[in-house]
Parts: sequence; structure tokens; C-alpha cells
Amino acid sequence: MRTLWGLLCAMFLSGQLVASSAIVEFSDESLRVRYQQLIQELRCPKCQNQNLADSNAPISQDLRAQVQGLLEEGMSDRQIKDYLKARYSDFILYRPEVNKTTWLLWAAPVLFMFIGAWVVYSLYRQKNTPKSVVASADAVAEPESEESDDIAMSATDQQRLEQLLMDGEEQ
Repeated sequence: MRTLWGLLCAMFLSGQLVASSAIVEFSDESLRVRYQQLIQELRCPKCQNQNLADSNAPISQDLRAQVQGLLEEGMSDRQIKDYLKARYSDFILYRPEVNKTTWLLWAAPVLFMFIGAWVVYSLYRQKNTPKSVVASADAVAEPESEESDDIAMSATDQQRLEQLLMDGEEQ
């Protein structure tokens, strides 16, 4: 009984596998290699984040057939990409070229990396600066005024404060 179920499952699942893999015929093996590279580099317009090779959407099947036809006509990879870009915009390309509309896309990671390095450097420098240097720099930058929250106490005032605190604890 188990082998019967296993055979039935294998029979039905193998039919699905055969149906999903389309065999593409080319007149030249170099066209097959170019075709595989192109469908890996081109994005499915319907799918969120899949290339033409991985997508099973009907539009991806149509685009794969169109790429095959354009290759057979003798178009170069650049011409095919330009042809599809004219119809589907830069979205069709997984790696869009650097131009006036996409320069920020390419520059943003480098810019964020420099900003992050600057923040880490600033925090590291601030943490490793000796406190005496910071205190003396603050004293030079801000002379003490009478309205300051941090009031320096003399030795006699410090003793008087300690005495008052001790008297309060005894009661």
C-alpha cells in the first residue's frame, strides 16, 4: 500500500516538474548562453523580486520568448536591453546604468557608509578623550557665571553640608 501511494505521488509530482520547465531550442550554443545570461539580468515586470528565469508569470514567459526571438534575429545584448527598457523602463533591469535619474541609487550606499564611519569615529573619539581635557576645554569655552547650575563649593561649605546631613540622620 505504501509503495502504491509513493508511485502515485511520484507520478503526479513529476508531471508538474515537466510542465514547468520549458525547453528552448537555439540554432547556436552561444545564443543559449547569451539567452541564459539575459533572462538572469532582466526582471519580471509583474513579480516583486524575480528575474525572468525564475518567474512563472505569463508575462515572463512572453518576455522569455521575445528575448529568444530577438536573439535569433541577431540583436546584441545591449540592443535587447534597450528595446525592453524602452517598453518597461529601468525597472526591467536588475542593474540599471548610472545616469542622471539613477545616480543617487548608486551613490547612496557609499554615502551612508561614509556617514556611518564618521559617526563611529566621532563617538570613539568622544569616548576616548580624557575627562580632564574635556573639563578644561569646557572651562575655557564657557567661563563660569553666577547663574550656572554647577556651583563650586569651598571646603568650609562642604564640611558644613556634611555636618547638616549627619545631624539630619541622627534625628
